[in-house]
Order: sequence, then C-alpha cells, then structure tokens
Amino acid sequence: MTEPLTDQFLNYLQSERRYSPHTLDGYHRDLQQLALQLDIQGDEDWRDIDAQQVRQAIAQAHRKGLNGRSLQRRLSALRRFYAWLAQKKGFENNPAVGISAPRTERSLPKALDTDQTQRLMQINPKDPLGARDLAMLELTYSSGLRLSELASLDLGDIDLKADALRVTGKGRKTRELPIGRYAHKALQNWLQFRKELAPAEERALFLSRQGKRISHRSIQQRFKTWAQKMGLEVPLHPHMLRHSFASHLLESSGDLRAVQELLGHADISTTQIYTHLDFQHLAKVYDQAHPRARKKTS
Repeated sequence: MTEPLTDQFLNYLQSERRYSPHTLDGYHRDLQQLALQLDIQGDEDWRDIDAQQVRQAIAQAHRKGLNGRSLQRRLSALRRFYAWLAQKKGFENNPAVGISAPRTERSLPKALDTDQTQRLMQINPKDPLGARDLAMLELTYSSGLRLSELASLDLGDIDLKADALRVTGKGRKTRELPIGRYAHKALQNWLQFRKELAPAEERALFLSRQGKRISHRSIQQRFKTWAQKMGLEVPLHPHMLRHSFASHLLESSGDLRAVQELLGHADISTTQIYTHLDFQHLAKVYDQAHPRARKKTS
C-alpha cells in the first residue's frame, strides 16, 4: 500500500533534509490541520486545491484565534509541500504562493545577562555527569548552538587543537564555529570522564548515564536543573543560551552579518528579529560615526 503523500513528504524532510523531530512534528500538525480544513479525502484531492481555498482556510484559522506567526508557519509548510509535489509528483500549481498571513508582533526570546551567564557557569563538576553538563552549557553559549545541533554532535565534529567545531544545522547545512576557551576547558574535562561511560563503538560526543547519545529532553531538563541549583530565577532552556550568545556578541561587535553566519540563519531578517542591540551600544556607535553627533575637538 502506497504511503500518503504527506507521509512521503515528511520522510523526505527527515531522511534527505535532516529536519529535527520538533520541526517535523510542526509540519505534520500543520498539514494535518490544513487537510481537515480543505476536506482532503485522498492524495489526488491535493491537486485540485486553489489559492482561494487556501485563503479561506487561513482566514478561518485566524478567526479561531491562531496568531499570525503560526499561520505563516502553516503557509510555509504548505508551500514546501507543494514544491515537493511539483518536483516529485508532477503537480503544476502551488496554491500557497503569494498568500500572506496577518502580521503579528514578534516578541524577542528572553536572554540571560552577562552576570547571570557567569553565575550559571560557576559549576564545579565532581562526577562525569556534572562535567558533561558544564561542557554542554559552555559549548551552547560559546558557539550559539541549537538544541538539535548540540545533541547530534559526534566526537569527530570537535577539533580542540584548532578550537573549532563543525555542526549540521537546518536543511543539512554545515557550518564551522569557534570554540571559546572556557568551552575548550570544559570539553577537555568531559572527554576524560566520557571514557567511563562510552562503549568503544559510540561516536556521540555527549552521552547519557547509559552510555548512549543524550536525548533532547534530557538536555532540556539538565539545563533547567542547573539554573535552579545556581540560583537563577529563570526557566533556562538551550534556546535561551543560544539567544544570549547572539545578544551578547551583537551588543559587543555590532556585526549583524557575522552573527547571522554563526547562528546559521539563511535570511538576515531572521537574525534581526532574533537579536537586538542595546541602546547604549547604538548610542556609542552613533556618537562615533555620525558627522553631526561628534563633539568638536579643540
């Protein structure tokens, strides 16, 4: 029996595009909801959908309270699905092209300030799991990693001699990242402990107590636990450290393009939303650069 087209598409995203489980779940939910709204009974029904039907489905979801960001994500899922249908199944139209969702103001993700970050990293590990957790925290902040990128790291992705790291991000795009000195030290310490947990054939960099690749859920829980232990009154998660990395780097350098490359964003507009410059830095740049802002020197 042939798999439904939506399942074939999700398998393609997983096996060829290497999308994360979280992203795949989102695509699955969005396409499932659209199939219900568009009254899709079988695979061939997708061929008959037109732009007006898609607009009506989006408007209906909006009336029911779905925000602009979620609607835009739903449209993006549908556009990519139809692009795949055109490439693999010979579909001739993409009814989601040119349709926009209502705009919703996007709030910035929360970030730790530098004092909070320093307090978090004061962990003094006494056992393998403590050493592992500190290395994960330091590396996430040092290199701005996504949760999926951190969990999928293998031993061969780390080059401590060059203080460099290779990660495979969204869309199977690979990028090289620097490793900071504190992350270097934490990784060296963890690699000594790792020998106690790792079977000879295991290539994962970060392991669970059972000697297998650590799960996303375990990483999230460990980050949250350490934030509580170190007295931070915030529900820490990996994305917060990634945003802290971007915010602190951008506030210090002002180099949006460099931050875009380090984060692995395909579009700089994503970086502009994801990060922010503090006012003091902007004011300093303005005072130094604008010809009518500088004070005359005697």
